[in-house]
Parts: sequence; C-alpha cells; structure tokens
Amino acid sequence: MAGVASRDARADWRVALVVPLRGPAGLFGPSCEAIADLAARELNAEGGLLGREVSFEVVDGGAEPARVAAELDALITAGRVDAVSGWHISSVRNAVAPVVAGRVPYVYTSLYEGGERRPGIFCCGETPRLQLAPALRWLRDNVGARNWFVVGDDYVWPHTSTAAVRRYARELDLRIAGEAFASLGGDMAGLVDRVERTPCDGVLMLLVGQDAVEFNRRFAARGLHERLVRFSPLMEENMLLASGFGATRNLFVSAAYFRSMVNADAMDLLGRYVGLHGPDAPALNNAAESCYEGLRALAALVRRAGTARLPELNAAIDGVAYHGPRGTVEFRGQQANQYVHLAVADGFDFDVVTRL
Repeated sequence: MAGVASRDARADWRVALVVPLRGPAGLFGPSCEAIADLAARELNAEGGLLGREVSFEVVDGGAEPARVAAELDALITAGRVDAVSGWHISSVRNAVAPVVAGRVPYVYTSLYEGGERRPGIFCCGETPRLQLAPALRWLRDNVGARNWFVVGDDYVWPHTSTAAVRRYARELDLRIAGEAFASLGGDMAGLVDRVERTPCDGVLMLLVGQDAVEFNRRFAARGLHERLVRFSPLMEENMLLASGFGATRNLFVSAAYFRSMVNADAMDLLGRYVGLHGPDAPALNNAAESCYEGLRALAALVRRAGTARLPELNAAIDGVAYHGPRGTVEFRGQQANQYVHLAVADGFDFDVVTRL
C-alpha cells in the first residue's frame, strides 16, 4: 500500500483534521483547531498512540468536496497521515470516503443523517433518531408545537433528515406544513418568505453555520421570533453570538454537548480548554467538542485493537466505550450511542432544559 512504510517510519501518529475554514461553517474552524490541540496534548500525556506522539494536520473541509478528497488522497499516498477525523458536512464525507476506504481509519465527528455503513468509517456524532424525534415529541408536549415548516440547506443531511422527520411526524401526530431548501450560502430571505406565508407553529432549521445566522437575523427582523418556535439540531455558541441577542428568542436546540452543561466532565473540559488557550480562546461549542470526541474515539479504538490496521479496527469497534464530556459514549457497530440534551437559547448561551 502506498505510503505505509513512510507512515511507520515517522515518529508521530498524525491525524488529518478535516474542519471547515471557509463557507457557511467556517466560523467553527478556529474552535475545532483549538480543541484538537487540547485533545492531542492530553493523548500525548497518556503516552500517545502505539508508542508514537499524536499530532494533527488541518485540512480545509469548507472547500469543494472533490478538492478535500484530492488533498486527503495526496496526504495518504505520501504517508503523511495515519487517520482522518473532524467535523465537516455529509457531502464532504461522501467525497472523502472512497478515497480513504481501505487505507486509514476515518472517524467522522459531525451530527449527520445516519446510515453510514462503509467499513473503516466510525461515526461519533448525533443522528436524527436520537436528536430530532425525541425533541419534536418534547416540543409537542411542552410547547404545543404540532405544525412545522422545515427549512434547510440543499444537500444530503437536510434532505435525508427531512425524510426522517416526515416519518416522525406520522408517529407523533404532527403536521409538516411546508419544506424549503436553499443552496449553501444562498438566499435565506427566500426561506423566511416561505415561512411567513405558511401557517405553522414552529420552524425546524436544518441550516449550517452562517446560513442559520442569516436566517435567524431575517426571521427576527420580520418579528416571527415573537410567535413561532424554532428548533435546530445544529446551533452553537458562535452562531448565537453572530445572530445577535434578540434574534434567538424561542429557539430550541438538541445536541449531545453544550458548553453550559452543568456536570463535572463538561465543566472540567471547559476549564482545561480555557487553561490552555486563555479566556479569549474561540468559543467552545458542539461542533468543536465533536473533534475532541473524534480523537478520543480514535484513541479508544486503536488501543482496544492494539493496532491501526483496518481489519482489526473494524472487528474491534462494536462495544468500544470511553467516558468524556458527553458522559459515557459507546459504539454499537460503527455508530456511537450517547445522551442528547435539549436546550433553549438564552441570549448568547444555552439553558439546558432536559435530557432527551
């Protein structure tokens, strides 16, 4: 296999960290890099992986998917990386997977639509079954939201998640009043127009990064935040700050991690993060913390298998478990199982309401 000898000869065990540095999700990038630095330092304090020091090389996951795949292909072929991980959208994952398959382990950290079964890809993010369905049930029972309009970016995660939401709506006796999608970085005003013209109780936002920020601003400028609930599975502290204090009223979010979670593990992570990078560090958030989870999951898997060879990793993944900021995370097959929480936006932070 091309590059294996040079990888084994290196003193470090290097991960290609694929995170967005541009585009709608680019505002997550600095936080992802900062927390990956913390995770690598902690793993090295524990002795590294396979007797080698852990390091990472950032790849811009905000570039065109084919370009990301080509860069990873070059890195793997040159023997410069031993694994791939990071937060990036599903269209990037689908471009990267064929390039990585059979060569190095790939731990995908983002929330996503679910259903990934390709060998060597290990998913530690939230899926609709745990993130959307229970939240819609809670919002029905506690807020009275039964009539939903779905808005999303026009790519695989929003479309596949919307298909799942249609099933959940039938199970939960909810109504989907309408659906509208816009290209990444596209016309959020058009989405708000559609919502404003359609009778509904709430808006399910399947929007990424700056697109969600722009939607929130326009939504609030029309006064819609006063009468409609919004619910998103992808909304974090950077996006709240960028949206503005008044634009996030009646906004609910589900995720496995919030910076404001009041438990020892989450608070300890925040303390270590600020201790390393200082009080002016990029805001710790769910997308960034997922990168921490990715490196921890990769380490737990490699240590259990005792090797980084893909056949052994694929055989070892079921039942891999570790404890961290999200509590206990355990893999069932290639998908991590974890607790998901529901929070409501409170100014520039989140107030966790319940565990779903």
